[in-house]
Amino acid sequence: MKRCVSAVLLISMLCLLFTGCHGAAVQESFTVPENFDTSRNYEITFWAKNDTNMNQVAVYKQAIADFEALYPNITVKLSLYTDYGKIYNDVITNISTNTTPNVCITYPDHIATYLSGRNTVVPLDDLFADTRYGLGGSELRFDGPNREEMVPQFLSECVIDGSHYAIPFMRSTEACYVNKTYVEALGYELPETLTWDFIWEVSDAAAAKDADGNFKINGQKVMLPFIYKSTDNMMITSLAQQGAGYSNDQGQIQIFNETTKMLLHTVADHVKTGAFSTFKISGYPANFLNAGQCIFAIDSTAGATWMGPEAPLLDISEDKLVDFEIEVMTVPQYPGQQTKMISQGPSICVFNKADSQEVLASWLFAQYMLTNPVQLGYAKTEGYVPVTQKAQQSPEYQDYLSRCGEDNDEHYRVKLEASQLLLDNIDNTFVTPVFNGSASLRDAAGQLIENVTKSVRRNQTVDDAYMEELFDQVTSLYRLDQPTVAAGKQELGPLPQTAILLLSALGISWALILGYAAVTGIKKKKR
Repeated sequence: MKRCVSAVLLISMLCLLFTGCHGAAVQESFTVPENFDTSRNYEITFWAKNDTNMNQVAVYKQAIADFEALYPNITVKLSLYTDYGKIYNDVITNISTNTTPNVCITYPDHIATYLSGRNTVVPLDDLFADTRYGLGGSELRFDGPNREEMVPQFLSECVIDGSHYAIPFMRSTEACYVNKTYVEALGYELPETLTWDFIWEVSDAAAAKDADGNFKINGQKVMLPFIYKSTDNMMITSLAQQGAGYSNDQGQIQIFNETTKMLLHTVADHVKTGAFSTFKISGYPANFLNAGQCIFAIDSTAGATWMGPEAPLLDISEDKLVDFEIEVMTVPQYPGQQTKMISQGPSICVFNKADSQEVLASWLFAQYMLTNPVQLGYAKTEGYVPVTQKAQQSPEYQDYLSRCGEDNDEHYRVKLEASQLLLDNIDNTFVTPVFNGSASLRDAAGQLIENVTKSVRRNQTVDDAYMEELFDQVTSLYRLDQPTVAAGKQELGPLPQTAILLLSALGISWALILGYAAVTGIKKKKR
């Protein structure tokens, strides 16, 4: 009987252990090995994203080849994705099966969710500071940046709960790509800084049609004057520019406020005139811009290579192109307020593994992505900006910027002007707080604008009652009313199937042991 009681106590402790692990995500600090073991071979997986831009793929492959030449005992296996969301979903799936990649290009909002698992992502602070293998370390076989050579604003974007869980890889912001020819044809002159009022006024004017139903400005049947690629950024940036609530550092949801309602009513008013649409509803802004069917196209500076009639990465046939003068400007601002534009772009995280040497090999590769050849090579593919001052201040990069407009390929004017736009406004950029659930909040921000736009196009009434119902719908859809999300705490979701099976087996064992104990007790009494 004593053995049975001991077994019951042991199983009780195991049950508490397993359920306790699920209730809190622990990320232990990483102990850097004394030395990197070069006598062993390592294969590390690298999940990366590209926009079907083969120049980016070439940069990845060259970086891997150069790194493997420096570290012959490390093999890097590249897996390419066309969408960050797919990387995110695959990582979440693989966390439960312990098959995460070693190195991954991702976003801090996504990393915050990865951290729901125990020891999933490596905290990098100790690795940063290591004198041998850290940033600018003495044992590195490449010329990487030291801590002081990282752009501090970009590095700070990788902090979650007080620790660095990523390194920045590339940075971009949003730009407004303007058909200056059409703006002037409508009788307007572009201001030095775009304002929301100016864009709305010009866009409403551009929606005018002639007696035959053609738009007066382009003589076509199609004209969407103002298209915003990322409606989540549209909402977030507008709120930030006005100092209105979105979320705070504790992860509390603040987006459902009067300023948000006002912004949505403004959107509704201009959807009614035909002045505004979104990427999700109508399509890629660059295609409409290049076909003379859009005047203000807001997209990432990284999308500059698609913008303009001479863009190197055109997505429409030449017979649909319309010749016009294109201007690259900051996103619209509110008069009298400090310029604010969102900072975005991919970061790199390293996933934890049982073998600390494998983690160190992964960190070496992740850090190699910060070297000048990789940073400059990737930045030249699109309107991205290097994340190190070492690369930005290099003679090669300065020469690259100085040759703006020299050709319509590597030195495409629109691309380099988009890069310069961010370089000139680094101090005006901002990021949103990162917590487990911040990715859902970002999606919700865009959904508000998408829903209002669709409702107006369907001739539905958009009033205060509609807004209250919309807030409730979006809150429920993205589970923003859950205490774990609203407070920015860990939101672990359902237990993994393996854990459910284990706990079920433990429960059955309990029943069998207790049953055995009961039967044994009855037999003893009969004796």
